[in-house]
Amino acid sequence: MQHDQEIAAAYYDDEITYEQLKSLVGAQEAANLRVLKQQLDDGFVDDIAEI
Repeated sequence: MQHDQEIAAAYYDDEITYEQLKSLVGAQEAANLRVLKQQLDDGFVDDIAEI
């Protein structure tokens, strides 16, 4: 589990590409993480806009 969290963190920090992510965790999990990353990125933009 810890390993998967490290992989996700690397993807969120743009240290690995989506294709690398997909090869490490599988297509379905990669798709889930990509959606979450997009939501987090959108939320970050919204938070900054409110400051």
